[in-house]
Amino acid sequence: MNVFGIGLPEMALIFVIALLIFGPKKLPEIGSSLGKAIRGFQDASREFENEFKRETSKAQKSESVKMNAQLEPSESEAETVSQADTTSEKASSEKEQSQVNS
Repeated sequence: MNVFGIGLPEMALIFVIALLIFGPKKLPEIGSSLGKAIRGFQDASREFENEFKRETSKAQKSESVKMNAQLEPSESEAETVSQADTTSEKASSEKEQSQVNS
């Protein structure tokens, strides 16, 4: 059994020293408060991990929505494109007419 890199003999030694320092009446209270503190840290860690996963999944979903979105030209861009098409059509028809007349 290896907890935090501490084996069974080391844990027994720590327990004996704690028993000598705090006494048999105080040791259960210390163990209980230590257990509550560890549980609190684990709960906070789980909450942080869940929040992190939620935020990353939201970011991935919004990124995929952005990737799938198609840009439509604005009205001014559409007018510019249609004017350019009209101008190029006129130029090609004038070119054809000049070639026919030659």
